[in-house]
Amino acid sequence: MLDSPIEYLKGVGPLRGDMLRKELNIFTFRDLLEHFPLRHLDKTQVSLINEIDPTSDFVQIAGRITDVTVMGEKRGKRLVARIKDKSGTLELTWFQGITWVQKSLFPGQDYLVFGRCGFFNGRPQITHPEMELLSSVNKTGQAFLEPIYPSTEKLKARALNGRQIGKLTAVLMPQLAERDIPENIPATLLEQLKLPGRFQAYQNIHFPKSAQAYENALRRLKFEELLIAQVRLALVKLNRHRYSRGVVFEKVGDIFNHFYNNVLPFQLTGAQKRVFKEIRQDTARGKQMNRLLQGDVGSGKTIVALLCMLLAADNGFQSCLMAPTEILSQQHFQGLSSLLKDMPVNIRILTGSTKTAERRKVLAGLADGSIQMVVGTHAVIEDAVQFANLGLVVIDEQHRFGVAQRARLWQKATIPPHVLVMTATPIPRTLAMTAYGDLDYSVMDELPPGRQPITTVHRNEMQRGGVMDFIRSEIEKGRQAYIIYPLIEESEKLSYEDLMQGYEQVKSWFPEPKYRISMVHGRQPPEQKETNMQRFVTGDTHIMVSTTVIEVGVNVPNASVMVIESTEKFGLSQLHQLRGRVGRGSEKSFCILLTGERVSNDARERIKIMCATNDGFKIAEKDLELRGPGDIEGTRQSGMLNFKLANIVNDKAILESAKFYAQHLLDNDPELSSADNLPLKNYLLVKEGKTAWSKIS
Repeated sequence: MLDSPIEYLKGVGPLRGDMLRKELNIFTFRDLLEHFPLRHLDKTQVSLINEIDPTSDFVQIAGRITDVTVMGEKRGKRLVARIKDKSGTLELTWFQGITWVQKSLFPGQDYLVFGRCGFFNGRPQITHPEMELLSSVNKTGQAFLEPIYPSTEKLKARALNGRQIGKLTAVLMPQLAERDIPENIPATLLEQLKLPGRFQAYQNIHFPKSAQAYENALRRLKFEELLIAQVRLALVKLNRHRYSRGVVFEKVGDIFNHFYNNVLPFQLTGAQKRVFKEIRQDTARGKQMNRLLQGDVGSGKTIVALLCMLLAADNGFQSCLMAPTEILSQQHFQGLSSLLKDMPVNIRILTGSTKTAERRKVLAGLADGSIQMVVGTHAVIEDAVQFANLGLVVIDEQHRFGVAQRARLWQKATIPPHVLVMTATPIPRTLAMTAYGDLDYSVMDELPPGRQPITTVHRNEMQRGGVMDFIRSEIEKGRQAYIIYPLIEESEKLSYEDLMQGYEQVKSWFPEPKYRISMVHGRQPPEQKETNMQRFVTGDTHIMVSTTVIEVGVNVPNASVMVIESTEKFGLSQLHQLRGRVGRGSEKSFCILLTGERVSNDARERIKIMCATNDGFKIAEKDLELRGPGDIEGTRQSGMLNFKLANIVNDKAILESAKFYAQHLLDNDPELSSADNLPLKNYLLVKEGKTAWSKIS
């Protein structure tokens, strides 16, 4: 029934069917059933005129038309009618379609009138009301709330506005029986949470008898969406823990112990030790590890990754560290090489710009096992790259790599390697539960000892002189500074001009040869970009003027000032990432947010949060609230967030509850084979093509 094409519904036909498909993606009866109303009009009550007060919104009254007159001239022309019930009189006004309305209004007749109420000269009136003759049928009002659906301009032009779509739904609903909308949540759970059945919920979300019935239906359907998503994710995780094979790192050997006891330049934080212990347990179980490691900027994720790579080497396995950009790969490589310089470990780099001769050597070394570790961009995924025995893959800045790219790495070994995904973009808990729910996840929430929190302040254009003087005083103490300009995505030309103007301005405040300035932007050839970066990294230049290419991973411990120009043009998580470029040494660091005089409320809110906290998780939660889930990087393609009703920002409580019950169900019945859980299992199997069961890795 629900799979019937939409044009077979009475009142649709081929022409309207075509429009519904193109405009709203409504192909079948089921799509119409799942096209949910935006709001409802309450026509269940018929009010008395003297009950109307300035707080009334939409009202419905029944009464007799006493007189109808046309008033005003030309543009000011309007039709005014008066309607009277036992409690008083109300004015009805029309500014359009006057002739047509006048023909259909008869003084002395009784009408049912509905519309939005306003007050004019202290008297209530309704403009352009809906009118119908009063009959015994509608005397007491409708039996349900009238739904208004999302529509589009094209559909409105074809007489399918938000209320007319409701007429189609009204034709569909009586044709459906319980078997068309079978239950998919265990009965005991419905009872426990006092949720209505599925069939009833669909009835009440479209045509509820009261606002409360609608709320209950909405809560039930949101819970269903989130529960199904959580059960799917938990099943993928459960089956991976149960069935997937993984290589076993059984021992902590000489390489690791020597490095840990004699080379590691500092004590690990408690968080680093905890995370390493979790990874150590994961890799010893003989199941494939898939762990998401999120730690704020500068919390020392790279050291944890290196310890894991040494653990792999001790057990005779190769590891690969993949970073999203060439600059970041180079940096990882230099950092790791300098730590491993006296160790019996061969580490190499492989990126798009690796010269052919060098590339051949690296490929040969990976294939015969003489190279234990490789750092690279996604050049390491290419088919030409073959490993002797790949045991561990570390992916930095996960959201830049899709799920499919991760999977290509697994095919490089007969037993899939362990995967550690690292991100410095803190992921709010609600998002982690939905978008990355199939990964086990660890959080590093301590900064290494000796790091001081960064002081963040907001300054506007009028205070620029003071900001420049402050930079000068820091440079005199031997520090360095960043000045960042926004990248305007729509216009590379504009960004470039802004940056050039800024660069000239900075040069006028900091004249050469006393001060040296590096500049980096997208139009430079890679070699020049690299040279300018390196000059700043080595301390040869005092100031780095740049667009946002700097945001990921550049590590200059001596830089203590970050000035962000036109802060109002940046998103929250990007501001937090940029701020993380300073405060990497033991010196006190500062982040200065510069804005113009006029700042929107949204931007002001972002700046306020930045100045109030250094905690990436608080910032990420707020970012999710301000921007909504669809914009957070890398989650668009996850498919787990395509909820029709639920919203992970506003429905946190329902999400927490869905996660709890999904876990509880599977703990007690991992196969979902009990009589109570069968409806849920059947529902998941019907959706098999869309279910994670079909693609368990």
